[in-house]
Amino acid sequence: MTTGAQRRPDPGAPGAPAGATPVLDKDPDPADRGARVRRFWAVRRIPAAILAAVLLGATGLLLYDVAAVRAEHTAMAWRRSLAEDLATRPLDDTWVLVGAAVAVALGLWLLVLALTPGLRAVLPMRREHADVRAGLDRKAAALALRDRAMEVSGVQSVRVGMGRRKVRLRAVSHFRELDEVRADLESVLAGAIDELGLAHPPAPSVRVARPPRKG
Repeated sequence: MTTGAQRRPDPGAPGAPAGATPVLDKDPDPADRGARVRRFWAVRRIPAAILAAVLLGATGLLLYDVAAVRAEHTAMAWRRSLAEDLATRPLDDTWVLVGAAVAVALGLWLLVLALTPGLRAVLPMRREHADVRAGLDRKAAALALRDRAMEVSGVQSVRVGMGRRKVRLRAVSHFRELDEVRADLESVLAGAIDELGLAHPPAPSVRVARPPRKG
């Protein structure tokens, strides 16, 4: 997520993380105090609902056809055609390879969804209480860091890219030496990141440039 800002006439706004949206998740295990903080897991209701609907429809249709055959009715045309194709079509046929590739891709996608946390926009915070887990929205964290950077003297505009492992801050300075501005920004950014209370503080990366010349 990337945000940008231009200096307003009143640069004395406080740098508190206004707009932060903590995410609370009850954890009943008190033994987790001081343990490694893990990321929040996404519920993923939509993929689960789609998969359940597809499996339910395919299973119901197959069971209905099997029951119809057991009742001495003719099997559906699609099942007869599928059985004939599976019995006669060679394994190196194009459609067989395409179907196998699609099945493998869907299987890998489901495995990725099952084994990865998701919720990349929520950054886990340090655990102050054993039964409470808190997370900070990545956009709110970027806004808080941007506001703190705008308080540095000589900074005209700031762009913040907030990642889970790295914070990229790009500033434009219209006066003062660039090295001085960069040093101040690095100091302010390090303190602001620590104040966010993140469980895994990202590493800061600061770059300062002059505004582009007009004409």
